[in-house]
Amino acid sequence: MKDYVFWGWDSEAVAPVNERYKAIKDQRELYDLMKDCWTVETCTPRMRDIWSEEDMTQGQCTITSFLVQDIFGGKVYGVPLKNGGIHCYNVVGDVKFDITSEQFHGEKLEYTLDYEQSREAQFSSEEKYGRYLLLKKNLDRKLGLED
Repeated sequence: MKDYVFWGWDSEAVAPVNERYKAIKDQRELYDLMKDCWTVETCTPRMRDIWSEEDMTQGQCTITSFLVQDIFGGKVYGVPLKNGGIHCYNVVGDVKFDITSEQFHGEKLEYTLDYEQSREAQFSSEEKYGRYLLLKKNLDRKLGLED
């Protein structure tokens, strides 16, 4: 098996519940696909100056976590950050993982289930929802699912 560095990479594989994305084997394969989908345009605007192809998960957590939820189901939770922000990750059944954790460069986050995130609250910003739609479009294009 290929070595990954995202948090939870070594957990049990989860399968898509969304028929549209049935070609994606598990969260590790999704991570591999996302490498071609994360862009500076999908990065949160306040972090675009530090986004790079070498640090492509930077500023991608919320929109990615909700896309992961669309594919695998489960819930999106948030980890409180030292700067007062929230970093999103996924829980599917008993499996917890965070495919955007690399942006913390090895810093250990305290993954707890204290802060469930709602799609409605997170996407109340048109800007953030637009980035989510762009990320989804990038993945659909990568998978040949364009309508």
